[in-house]
Amino acid sequence: MNPTVDPAQRKTAVVVGHGMVGHRFVEALRSRDEADQWQIVILSEEQLPAYDRVGLSSYVGSWDASALALPGNEYAGDALVELRLGQRAESIDRAARKVVTSAGDTIAYDALVLATGSYAFVPPVPGHDLDGCFVYRTIEDLDGIRATAEAAGPGAVGVVIGGGLLGLEAANALRLLGMTPHVIEFNDRLMPAQVDAGGGAILERLVSDLGLNVHTGVGTQSIEEAGAGKLKLTLSDESTIDASLVVFSAGIRPRDQIARDAGLEVGPRGGIITDLGLQTSDPNIWAIGECAAVEGVCYGLVAPGYSTAEVVADRLLGGAGEFPGADMSTKLKLLGVDVASFGDAHGTTEGALSVVLHDAAKGTYAKLVVSDDAQILLGGILVGDASAYSALRPLVGRPLPADPASLISPAGAELGADALPDDAQICSCNNVSKGAICGAIAEGACDVPAIKSCTNAGTSCGGCVPMLKKLLEQSGVEVSKSLCEHFSQSRAELFQIVQVTGIRTFSGLIAKYGKGTGCDICKPTVASILASTSSDHILDGEQAALQDTNDHFLANLQKNGTYSVVPRMPGGEVTAEQLITIGEVAKEFGLYVKVTGGQRIDLFGARVEQLPKIWQRLVDAGMESGHAYGKSLRTVKSCVGSTWCRYGQQDSVGMAVLLEKRYRGLRSPHKLKLAVSGCARECAEARGKDVGVIATEHGWNLYVGGNGGLTPKHAVLLAGDLDDETLIKYIDRYLMFYIRTADRLQRTAPWQEALEGGLDYLKAVVCEDSLGIADELEAAMAKHVDGYKDEWAAVLDDEEKLSRFVSFVNAPEEADPTISFDDSGERKVPVLLGVPQMPAATHGK
Repeated sequence: MNPTVDPAQRKTAVVVGHGMVGHRFVEALRSRDEADQWQIVILSEEQLPAYDRVGLSSYVGSWDASALALPGNEYAGDALVELRLGQRAESIDRAARKVVTSAGDTIAYDALVLATGSYAFVPPVPGHDLDGCFVYRTIEDLDGIRATAEAAGPGAVGVVIGGGLLGLEAANALRLLGMTPHVIEFNDRLMPAQVDAGGGAILERLVSDLGLNVHTGVGTQSIEEAGAGKLKLTLSDESTIDASLVVFSAGIRPRDQIARDAGLEVGPRGGIITDLGLQTSDPNIWAIGECAAVEGVCYGLVAPGYSTAEVVADRLLGGAGEFPGADMSTKLKLLGVDVASFGDAHGTTEGALSVVLHDAAKGTYAKLVVSDDAQILLGGILVGDASAYSALRPLVGRPLPADPASLISPAGAELGADALPDDAQICSCNNVSKGAICGAIAEGACDVPAIKSCTNAGTSCGGCVPMLKKLLEQSGVEVSKSLCEHFSQSRAELFQIVQVTGIRTFSGLIAKYGKGTGCDICKPTVASILASTSSDHILDGEQAALQDTNDHFLANLQKNGTYSVVPRMPGGEVTAEQLITIGEVAKEFGLYVKVTGGQRIDLFGARVEQLPKIWQRLVDAGMESGHAYGKSLRTVKSCVGSTWCRYGQQDSVGMAVLLEKRYRGLRSPHKLKLAVSGCARECAEARGKDVGVIATEHGWNLYVGGNGGLTPKHAVLLAGDLDDETLIKYIDRYLMFYIRTADRLQRTAPWQEALEGGLDYLKAVVCEDSLGIADELEAAMAKHVDGYKDEWAAVLDDEEKLSRFVSFVNAPEEADPTISFDDSGERKVPVLLGVPQMPAATHGK
């Protein structure tokens, strides 16, 4: 590793713009700058740090900007990166090498990196600047569109001018906002840059079936005010549309004005001219992303933008990196319709031939463009079904492994990953080859998350994930589904076996479907399955011997051999009498008291023989086990909602109480946490939970798959504006489907990611009952609800169960002499005998 440079010798890089490409540059430079040669100042015109602009449409419905935030976008703890939000670069003094900002600051630079991106082009249509006209580019744009749509009311007409990729995304956003969307496209088809006439015809039919009103082959002549907040659009064919808002999505232009003002060379159609090293006409200034015209060509996709960022990072550290060219292939899902375009999709290569499969009945269109001898794949278009994209795109420019028609025919040849050479690019966003992925697999990356971690493949748009799975399958690395050495089946398969056979004991299951006597993996797993499929007490009969330590004593084991006690407080509600009882119990038994992040009170330091006495007091006060020890529902967190809060839109506490009482005691592959927020301000942090519910004006939005821990994940929107009954029905199905199919100790987030088809598949199963099992899942949940009994109340009524709560079987009245505490400081802390302790006042701080 190079020694760190003297801070006095450190150089300054000023980055103008903090979009996806600007953030990628900062990440690349900091990760490679081992000697800390560069300090970085970032000027961001927007008030928000870098976010996923490609995923901007996912903001609609959630209205949670934090869900789009790019990882590490605030550079916490990095003293060499200064992020100035809401501060625009106003001018460049090239001679003095300084930038003047909108705040009046002057910043000297050794290298200036322009990452200003692009702006939405608004054609000079008369009336384009009227109130109610928007572009679709930033979170702020979407907030304005939302406000106008909500003021207009359900069913109001919204018009999108431009039928390209962003235009269709904007139209879908209007549809999700309850509007009636119209799309106006001057070309004779939608998405003219990506699809041809045949693909455009299928695409238009598919999106029209989904509620879009499509007008192709016409332009917009004028926009006029029509009174009462309405706008009147006159089209080139003299037809008119009365609308409540208009969104311009007619293309983008490079943001190069600051470069023009500084006298840098720009292209005739815009863009800051650079060489292959992304250096501008000034050797101290670089341009990356959409504002850069690399040897005169601008690129409007994020993948080539990332490449430009990597090149400049390399150059600033003394490298000789050059822009490798751009793969403009795209795979999209628009309003649920798959669209993909790759290579020479329009067949402009001399002598190119086209092979087309147009199935109007199924709503699919597939076209391959091949060389004049039909041996080399040049490009293609897929509409309606883009499942072949990940296998076909890496073959562009290479010999075809089979007849081209057979590759797009439903009954034709299946293109396997083994047909691709090692240098074939699998992940175009991060430029990862098949060879790099296979190398990672050979080094021990045995699943998709591991490949992502090792290579970055699949971490951007995710379009290559199906191919990652194929490479795993064909790599020769066998990924065992066995639960352990005693069961060759997976947890999901054992769950089905228990359901179908009715076997209710571990001994019966292992005798018929396993081998040996079991282990610490399979015993608690089977115990969980048995608990998930019945309401039997987990300490009944043979079940008791299967539990791990926590379930064995129905409490959480702590580091000094004591246990913690967590009574259930549904939705965070607790009565004054119950609080008094908790305080009395803590005082009587000398327990340490802490309020948890899940709105519960945790009592620490109880010895095993004290647990029944503690729980007797709590049960008498009307409290139940909080199941903090189990792989089961832990908490349903809530804000105060509409009952108390002036911003609340629904009764979040009431819903949280209902959900917690419904799912309490539900055993699952891993712990479950839920939350209910009464409005979009999200005080209950519902999107960090396995199931998150957020109130809307019209009902509830349901989010699933949020997890905290080592690899936190935001929950994703499953369905919106649900009434109470539908919300509960969908949660029932989701949880039971997870319990049936997840692996042992698999949280909901990785389980969802591993599902073939991902979120779309999950929506189909839960919301549309695509597998025909909805009634069965709901019945299983109803059985759990009807059979629920508080585990600790049942223990207190059973002398046999009570007999296990002793430190010494042969001396049940004796306390464990090894348990000790230090009460000398501010807090009571456990003392581990023989281990030096920190002072109590600072321990753990």
